[in-house]
Amino acid sequence: MNDEKRPVQMPHNLIMNDRKNLTMTGVEEVIGCDEEVLTVKTVMGEMTVSGARLHIGSFNRSTGELKVDGQIKELIYTDADLKPRGFFSRLFK
Repeated sequence: MNDEKRPVQMPHNLIMNDRKNLTMTGVEEVIGCDEEVLTVKTVMGEMTVSGARLHIGSFNRSTGELKVDGQIKELIYTDADLKPRGFFSRLFK
């Protein structure tokens, strides 16, 4: 039997109320935030929240829960594998 401890991955959930309040779980890090764009690193990849008057209500790093208020217009996941690659990275596979 294998006794190695595997890291427990936090669940990643989104709950949005009336496009004004967003609660996320599985958030590892807040990368950047201003009134129009919030970028976070989640267990499922990088996520960008676009809107107006965005404000972080609370962020608990140990539980991975983030609460955001404001007018939410767009939620976008950015997968690292889908990022455009430069000329030399395509040339030297």
